[in-house]
Amino acid sequence: MTESPIRLLLADDHPVVRAGLRAVLETEPGLTVVAEAATAEEAVARAAGGDIDVVLMDLQFGPGMGGAEATARITERPGAPRVLIVTTYDSDADTLPAIEAGATGYLLKDAPPEDLAAAVRTAATGRTTLAPAVADRLMNRLRTPATTLTRRETEVLSLVAEGLSNQAIGSRLHLTEGTVKSHLARIYAKLDVDSRTSAVATAAGLGLIRR
Repeated sequence: MTESPIRLLLADDHPVVRAGLRAVLETEPGLTVVAEAATAEEAVARAAGGDIDVVLMDLQFGPGMGGAEATARITERPGAPRVLIVTTYDSDADTLPAIEAGATGYLLKDAPPEDLAAAVRTAATGRTTLAPAVADRLMNRLRTPATTLTRRETEVLSLVAEGLSNQAIGSRLHLTEGTVKSHLARIYAKLDVDSRTSAVATAAGLGLIRR
């Protein structure tokens, strides 16, 4: 008796990426691509159909919902498919929200085809696969908690990197300006810096936020 194939949903806003993933995965025995989604909203809706085992999810979809929020919405349902993040981003600002949202694995788009296929099979069984760079950084967070930025601190610093003022950051994250300043003070202490510019440069160099 042959095993049922692992049924896949490809969620990425770039048609070329979806075509590339399909080309790689459909050459693998026991894997079949049953649907594609160009937006996170579409992925959430399609994943609820009951005929998907693993969703391959990008993190960035342009305007609208992002991949981490879509992952949370998919995985909160009973009997939900597994979600494997496949993206170009490996900073803490990207990996932590996705993993906290319930992603089973996290791979980078430059992973070899055999690693991608293996990660899909691993995800289908509920086990975790992490890109080496992501695994290293998570281990480092556990080893050095005193200097590790919290998720909220990472969010604040990511918005600093986008050029937002403390007031604008507070509005975006529903925080008071004083709370934002407190977060920045802790960030400066942890990174041993004394300015917004230095904090952004140091954090980007450490892979805590996107360059």
